[in-house]
Amino acid sequence: MTRSTDLGDLRERATPSTLLKIAGLTLLGHAFFSAFSAFAFATFLVPPYPDWLQTAQNQKVMAVGFAYGGATTVTLGAIAGLAFLAHCIGTRRALLVFAASFLLAFISEYAGTVTDYPFGAYEYTSQLGYKMFGRVPFNIPTSWFYMLVASLAICGRFLPAKDDNTSKWYWALMGGLVLTAWDVSMDPAMVKTNHWFWQMGSLSDRSAFEQFIGKPIFFGMPITNWLGWLLTGIIVARVMLAIVPPTVWAAKVAPHRLPITLYAVNGLLPLAICFRQDMVLAGVLGTIAMAIPLWAALRREPAAVASPSAMGHVAMTGR
Repeated sequence: MTRSTDLGDLRERATPSTLLKIAGLTLLGHAFFSAFSAFAFATFLVPPYPDWLQTAQNQKVMAVGFAYGGATTVTLGAIAGLAFLAHCIGTRRALLVFAASFLLAFISEYAGTVTDYPFGAYEYTSQLGYKMFGRVPFNIPTSWFYMLVASLAICGRFLPAKDDNTSKWYWALMGGLVLTAWDVSMDPAMVKTNHWFWQMGSLSDRSAFEQFIGKPIFFGMPITNWLGWLLTGIIVARVMLAIVPPTVWAAKVAPHRLPITLYAVNGLLPLAICFRQDMVLAGVLGTIAMAIPLWAALRREPAAVASPSAMGHVAMTGR
């Protein structure tokens, strides 16, 4: 009787959960749309547009693509991240992580578009779809959520996992840095393709320090952009770590490679745009910035799966 029960448990663990299947399927869709968008922006969506794209029918198709393509891609990524997280830590906690990260990211982005803090003076165009309160596209805080899930999962593969306050802040800092690495190429690419733009006015009435960090230095963007990304990333990651502590990220989330794939896939579009639109420096630096955490994550298996019992679990579940 006991052996039969044990075999049943093993069989159940060997079968991917419905949530994991949903995560895998939506990740495939997310990857497909990301790759197609990268191809499009690197070929026929580069001015001057080819003649075949100028027909009335193709203009309609392109309008639909701009209206719904980005939103579809981001939504699929968010579903993949949420379903995967729910599979790893439970649906209730995963939904709490999503709600907290979405709200905090939205507050930061809304404050940025209204007050210029913490990112600098910028504004979103209509190209990213529906804007919440007329300011922040729904896609933006949604992408903050799943990219921070991926970033913290990556951190869980090489950071020591402890649940004390110091460790949580250190994890939040590293998670913020991994997230900000994505923006090295993404911001130049999105500005170049009119997804948002910077409104850099006169800084003559500001202090010398404010002039220094507010001056456009990297394809029209100021240092405040990355400072804002890092600050927001740290705060949101720290709240996520308050809900799901580092030991849980390391033991239950980091061993799976789905978050690594999710992170890497999101580099396709911005890097393709940067290299195609003569922003080679942004492309090279963006590649290096994202490659470092990916290399750190892939060079060794996380400690949580190092023991024989844990390795047996990996063999049975693919995790």
